[in-house]
Amino acid sequence: MSDLSKTPVTIVTGFLGAGKTTLISHLIRNAGGRRLAVVVNEFGTVGVDGEILKSCAIPDCPAENIVELSNGCICCTVADDFIPTVEALLKLDPKPDHILIETSGLALPKPLLKAFDWPAIRSRITVDGVIALADAEAVAAGRFAPDVAAVDAQRAADDSIDHETPLSEVFEDQIACADLVLLTKPDLAGPAGVAKAREVIAAEAPRALPVVEVAEGVIDAAVLLGLEAGAEDDLDARPSHHDGHHDHEHDDFDTIMVTMGEIADPADLAARIAHLAESQHILRVKGYAAVAGKPMRLLVQAVGARVRHQFDRPWAGGEARMTRLVVIAEHDHVNEDAIRAALGA
Repeated sequence: MSDLSKTPVTIVTGFLGAGKTTLISHLIRNAGGRRLAVVVNEFGTVGVDGEILKSCAIPDCPAENIVELSNGCICCTVADDFIPTVEALLKLDPKPDHILIETSGLALPKPLLKAFDWPAIRSRITVDGVIALADAEAVAAGRFAPDVAAVDAQRAADDSIDHETPLSEVFEDQIACADLVLLTKPDLAGPAGVAKAREVIAAEAPRALPVVEVAEGVIDAAVLLGLEAGAEDDLDARPSHHDGHHDHEHDDFDTIMVTMGEIADPADLAARIAHLAESQHILRVKGYAAVAGKPMRLLVQAVGARVRHQFDRPWAGGEARMTRLVVIAEHDHVNEDAIRAALGA
């Protein structure tokens, strides 16, 4: 058994749009009596997921237990952001029984694990487990290039391919660091797609990993919490592409904040975002839109060309009715002017 004096922490990682926020929202509401605290790490300067989670707050996980860090990757801002945040959560009364950390979709989990070795928190918290979410449909489609030989053969045949996409390294590092993998959106992948995704994960994992299918983030908290993995003491079993490097870079990606006024038609906005995925290599779009004549705020979530939108809450009194979208793209392909024009900004 783990040291009962240490507060367990679960790291929830996974590629952009894999369903991390949806999963944590479910855990907040179905924690089995545990008092939870949540740390959300957004990529870029303006966060969205933290506000979504705060709207899910309940007595055992009130809004003050949900902290958003949007000043960059928490493993790169350990002293300034991560350590003080954890210390503040541990001082809450009552103290949380369990802390959840939602990493950025672009984060590498192993550098974050190393942060738990800092003296200020080493004796007070332990990494109960690392949960990696993987979009079953995307993995089945082979977007993460798990077959190195096939990539090398394609590179030899196509002069335009001169390096492996950084997205594949992110995916591989997340799987390699995990104690449990959740295959999300299995309905979109279908039985054949789920089977293929399982094959890809098994090929990438450095050790046998349990893989569980999850739809809409619904899973018993007992499956995810209480793994007692002590992951901070098990780093050698979790290989990373960046082992041996002092730090890592996020320059492969750019984040653009698009702010504009009210929109006329949610369907038109969704179509514009879907077109961006093809024309500008957009990975992820998330944020809110103000729709003319509608009292409710429109929540927008997109992964590639797959766009979801729904009205999530009324606009608050005195709140500026505007549209704010975070757009994440690969650095080598991004064209900010074209993105803004395509969205009508």
